[in-house]
Amino acid sequence: MLDPTSVAAISAVLGAVGSGMANEAGKWAWESTGGVVRRIVGREVPAPEASDERDEVARMVYDRIRTDPQLASSWTAFANRMRREPTPVRAARSNLPASIRFFTDRKEALKQLQREASRRPDARPRLALVHGPDGMGSSTLAVHFGAQPTRLFPDGQIYADLGGRGAGGAREVGTVLRALLRQLQVPDEEMPTGTDELGEFFHHRVADLRLLIVLDHAYSASQVRPFLTSAPGVFTVLVARAPFPGIDAVRVPVGPLSDRDAVRLLTDITDKSTVAAARASLPSLLQRCGGSPYALRAAAYQLSAPTLPPRRAEPDGDPVRGAAEDNYRLLTPESARLYRLMALRDWPAFDAATAARTAGQDPDQAAGLLEDLADRMLLERGSGAAGSGRYHYRHAVRAHAEAAAIRDEGIAACSAALARTLSACADLAASAAHQALPESWRVPAPAEDRTGRTYADRGAALDALLAESGNLVEAVRCAEESGDPDTAVRLCRALWPLQLKAGHHEMLLPALRIGTRLADTHRPMSPDAGALHAQLAHSLTELRRWQEAGTQARAAAGAEEAAGHKRGHASAVEFLGLLRLRQWRYQEAYDCFEEAGAILGAMGGQDEGTRDVPRAEALLERHRGRALRGLGRYEEARRRLEAALSWFRSNGDTYNTARTFTDLAETWLDEEDTGAALPLVEAAITTLDGQRATYHLAHLRTLRERCVAP
Repeated sequence: MLDPTSVAAISAVLGAVGSGMANEAGKWAWESTGGVVRRIVGREVPAPEASDERDEVARMVYDRIRTDPQLASSWTAFANRMRREPTPVRAARSNLPASIRFFTDRKEALKQLQREASRRPDARPRLALVHGPDGMGSSTLAVHFGAQPTRLFPDGQIYADLGGRGAGGAREVGTVLRALLRQLQVPDEEMPTGTDELGEFFHHRVADLRLLIVLDHAYSASQVRPFLTSAPGVFTVLVARAPFPGIDAVRVPVGPLSDRDAVRLLTDITDKSTVAAARASLPSLLQRCGGSPYALRAAAYQLSAPTLPPRRAEPDGDPVRGAAEDNYRLLTPESARLYRLMALRDWPAFDAATAARTAGQDPDQAAGLLEDLADRMLLERGSGAAGSGRYHYRHAVRAHAEAAAIRDEGIAACSAALARTLSACADLAASAAHQALPESWRVPAPAEDRTGRTYADRGAALDALLAESGNLVEAVRCAEESGDPDTAVRLCRALWPLQLKAGHHEMLLPALRIGTRLADTHRPMSPDAGALHAQLAHSLTELRRWQEAGTQARAAAGAEEAAGHKRGHASAVEFLGLLRLRQWRYQEAYDCFEEAGAILGAMGGQDEGTRDVPRAEALLERHRGRALRGLGRYEEARRRLEAALSWFRSNGDTYNTARTFTDLAETWLDEEDTGAALPLVEAAITTLDGQRATYHLAHLRTLRERCVAP
């Protein structure tokens, strides 16, 4: 059994607490750890960021407690309190996309997958690389294999689209890991904030599972390596258009169907009489389809209802693009135009409202046209509840549609259509963001003539932002490439509710970097530049990229000060103080909060955000109390916290009331005064009654157990 006072055990505690900062209780635990380390070591110790720094802090603690039994006892008691039992991994239902009704051939490929999945464990990862050109059915093969009744994967089948097509289109590692963990029913609040820690956490959670993982649209070894595990019960299937080096995997090629299997598939989709009646045109159709299951499915209805003369297969032509061209020629002018214009960018999941704005159509008309395009296999429908009413293109089909747009619409019309799409995205984002956080000065109100849809409540508005988040990030990229910095900045300002309430920092980070860069270039030293630097600092802080977060917070303060925007200046300095708290640099944190308070005190009636000043000052008082607690100045800390508590209670701010009760209880527990702490813990629990504060309440119950323990 590991000695709880050994360097390894101390480092493990620091690592466990550091990986739990995704929820409020985890942040409290981290701040408490900094205070404990400071008291044991006898001086301020910067919070570790990397594993080697964590081990160094552990050695500092060990050097002090190994010769001081009282300190050793104090550390052991603290480490026991920090033990958290994670949510048990529950068997995941199948999260694979829906398989298809008619699946032809591929027997040898399925046997290869079965052999790799069922071989004896030998310390090698169970890993297969299924590869084939777009439309050949490589993704379908992986999904069909996973959908078969089997006892190999009782803990479930999980799936992620890596967004392949090269590094520019790939999804961030953290975003994919979180998506996989959610399918294992791990709450977001229990996932580590840093990407490296998240990878370790994922490997730990799947270590004892019998699980199938399908990673679609992979393109390189470096892209997939963070998701690979040697867990004996996990079988990972990579799906790619072409094989790539650097991965020790069973290669499963997926090539074209033979003419015999192609005819069998057409017969399954239609019927024998239809195929027999089309004998004359069947050879040319088979040649055009080139053995592609996608092209055969897309062309099947032409056998029973031919309306255009057959098109000859072009030498070395792409059968997917050929099938798209065949179906494109059958579209009505309105449907064809919509098909072309929505392909001008690779939107992850667009709906009828955005499509209607882009094409200048009625939303109900656009909804019907999108459904028709999906029926013709020119669009793919979204999967699951989140994908209902949303669409995206297959890669080769989008390439065909984009080429048709440039050819048939012209550059000027395409640019105008993209501008309409960007406007639709920005209007939706601004309206939903303001309704999600109506009291926040950080979220500009939309113009009166662009208020957009009204949502039932804040939660519904936030859900709308979440559903559009992938499109909004793509819209920021598009705005930058289109030379439209104003729209890019507007879009990024609307991301604040997502950052604050939903996280998703890895996904939003590229957009925030673009927005900050554009604001610095086109609106230097402006409130917009300051706001975006602050937003970027917030996400970097949550991702534990603290050095860069500090740089961004200082840039935010500089821009806001230069613009004369005192409310933004105070907030940016407060951001820096909160970062210093996270870094266990308590004196610097306190100094930042003092500076922010002085800026707020200089605000006059003419300054923007004056209505928010009393609440901001109360929050700063709470933050000062937290910093003083870290410094071990408990009496001063309690005075500050009690002043903040008085304001929160008198103004009905139950959320911050409960947080401040908890802070006060922690100061008494630091001094081992459980009698003074207990009523504060009980008050916090009562305040949170009926609210969705699962992790805060769990933390409070732990504190209460400590207070009443004999």
